[in-house]
Amino acid sequence: MRTEELARRLDSYPLTPFQKRVLRVVAKIPKGKTLTYKQVAALAGKPNAYRAVGTAVRNNPLAPMIPCHRVVRGDGIGNYSGKGGRAGKIRMLRAEGAVT
Repeated sequence: MRTEELARRLDSYPLTPFQKRVLRVVAKIPKGKTLTYKQVAALAGKPNAYRAVGTAVRNNPLAPMIPCHRVVRGDGIGNYSGKGGRAGKIRMLRAEGAVT
C-alpha cells in the first residue's frame, strides 16, 4: 500500500499520532522479517515506548494489510490478538519463512 493511501486510511480511525507512526513502521516490515516491540518503538521515535507499541498493534484497524504479526517480543514470539492467537501468529510467521 502506498504511503499516502495508508496515511489516509489511518486518519479515518481514532488513533493517536504515535499509534499512527507505529502502524506506518509495521506496514514496512517485509514478508519473512520481524521486528521487536522495542525496535518498532525506536523507529517510531520513542525508544522506551515498547509497551505502547503493543497497544498500537493490538488495536491495529487495518490487519492484515498492516502485518502486526511481524512484531515480536525480544525474548520470543509473544502473544497475538488476531485470529488464532499465538498459534496463529506462529503459523503466519512460519508460512512467511520468518521462523522455523
